[in-house]
Amino acid sequence: MKVAVVGATGLVGTVMLKVLEERNFPLTELIPVASEKSVGKEITFKGKKFPIVSMDTAIGMKPDIALFSAGGNTSLEHAPRFKEAGTTVIDNSSAWRMDPAVKLIVPEVNAHELSIDNKIIANPNCSTIQMVVVLKPLHDKYKIKRVVVSTYQSVTGTGVKAVDQLMNERAGIDGPKAYPYEIDLNVLPHIDVFMDNGYTKEEMKMVKETNKIMSDNSIKVTATTVRIPVMGGHSESVNIEFENDFDLAEVRSILEKAPGVIVVDDVANLKYPMPKDAHEKDEVFVGRIRRDESAPKALNLWIVADNLRKGAATNAVQIAEYLIQKELV
Repeated sequence: MKVAVVGATGLVGTVMLKVLEERNFPLTELIPVASEKSVGKEITFKGKKFPIVSMDTAIGMKPDIALFSAGGNTSLEHAPRFKEAGTTVIDNSSAWRMDPAVKLIVPEVNAHELSIDNKIIANPNCSTIQMVVVLKPLHDKYKIKRVVVSTYQSVTGTGVKAVDQLMNERAGIDGPKAYPYEIDLNVLPHIDVFMDNGYTKEEMKMVKETNKIMSDNSIKVTATTVRIPVMGGHSESVNIEFENDFDLAEVRSILEKAPGVIVVDDVANLKYPMPKDAHEKDEVFVGRIRRDESAPKALNLWIVADNLRKGAATNAVQIAEYLIQKELV
């Protein structure tokens, strides 16, 4: 089982390597791939050193699986080349997500859609992944009509430059900026570019990706995505309107049994999910579970996950694990 990690030196690529190691992924050969300036440098995996190779070299080595986290343009250019070499590509960028010929996969929700013919598989947006893991079991039971979500997203979702900006501002250092404004002691209601409808691209990703992953275009979604000066993960305030009424105890029971979900909901003892608790964890945490008293058949939830792990690296590795388990590679 040869596995290439494309973008191995980046923020998500580094976490992918960590997740592969932690989960004891059954690879026999690791092929780390990065930009030309990194070729020849080494990364350490399971105590052994592996040289970083170029894209062309990696394709020539014909890996079974390529985990991509190197940006949309790189993916559009090189994923088809890996596919031609017989490799199954799992891509973390937005390049392929809305392509009708490409599956958009969250294993707990729709891994069953995968077949041996899916040679390019898209990893959804981080904020969408954690939300649909919680929505799916509730949709199966009560049928969701509408979702209103506001996000509180970590600077790690933007990348190393954003983390550096936050830490520089905190230390009083003037350095390169990832954002148009200061992020420390501030909140930016702006993730990705603004579109003609007044929403940002990140907000519209949450709308369209939710429908595609859940295979249900009848679910109405509206989103406001916000960047905040935290590191551990993304948080979301989610309001769900159902077709059918629900019992709160049953909702909790459904979520406690849902794959990949941990319920942290004990307000009497001030227990609720926070990014610090989700940091370096693979699960999605949900709490503040309560009925929306302003609308019938409506529920409020607070959802938190590590955006670099379940929101990116772990989800990709879980897809790869499923492919191996079902002998689809």
